[in-house]
Amino acid sequence: MKPRLSLALLPLAASLVLAGCAAPPAPPPPTGLSEVMQRPAESALLDGIRAYDDGQYAQAEQALRKALAEGLQSARDRATAHKLLAFITCTSERLADCETQFRQARAADASFALSRSEAGHPVWGPVYKSVTQ
Repeated sequence: MKPRLSLALLPLAASLVLAGCAAPPAPPPPTGLSEVMQRPAESALLDGIRAYDDGQYAQAEQALRKALAEGLQSARDRATAHKLLAFITCTSERLADCETQFRQARAADASFALSRSEAGHPVWGPVYKSVTQ
């Protein structure tokens, strides 16, 4: 005589079969810019970039260091903050800190590289090249 599946186990077996057919959960919706800007680190990064672009280097340095201390989530953002800090420290003749910032940019994002024109800059170009060789 063949063993029969108990009628009591039939709903359990059916639910297991159906569970295997269930669609995977949907990915979370992308984060919007307004949400990102509510994060202290990302807001400080934007402040630092703006100050740098406006030539307010002391203010930019303060904001960029704050952004890093607050914990930027993106590796690319961390590399950008370190890059701008390298530019600031090189132009203020703090070459050891400049070198450290370039090393940290590379550590944050393995694909970090200066553009050709940035790498050719007479002040920070040689420091960058010494880090990448």
